[in-house]
Amino acid sequence: MAFEDLLEDPVIQKYLHELVGPKGMPVAAAPPDGEVTDEELAEELDLELNDVRRALFILYENDLASYRRLRDEDSGWLTYLWTFEYDNIPENLEEEMYRLYDALEQRQEYERNHEFYLCEICSIRFEFGEAMDFGFECPECGSPLESMDNDRLVNSMDDRLDALEDELNIDADA
Repeated sequence: MAFEDLLEDPVIQKYLHELVGPKGMPVAAAPPDGEVTDEELAEELDLELNDVRRALFILYENDLASYRRLRDEDSGWLTYLWTFEYDNIPENLEEEMYRLYDALEQRQEYERNHEFYLCEICSIRFEFGEAMDFGFECPECGSPLESMDNDRLVNSMDDRLDALEDELNIDADA
């Protein structure tokens, strides 16, 4: 998939934004062809050099950019030439989806195996043991804690897990 196609996808735009944040998004959204220095990017995009470097490092950590170093023979200074490698984005997104799936499975298990109590005034949720320690009274306002039905939450997690299984071609019964 070409850079242009990738960058027009709202999912990929959101992914890049989550990685580099608003200050780094101009760097992530405008990958040049070939190699470029951080100074050239900062000047071209009219950004602070530290913001450009931070974005490049985050992209590097996520296998979306690479660099090679050149040492100036006279001064000994190192120059970093950056290359963007957005071909890795689909694979990275798939890994993120698997991490989400695993975390959601763990959270669903936690929700199913615990009993919860809620302070309806403060909207604070307690596990059974905590509620018992507080005498089934909210430690913030003193209101009685009510037993909480989390079936809707667990069912929503079921729906999301099913959607992820379809997307990732996971056989949940296997």
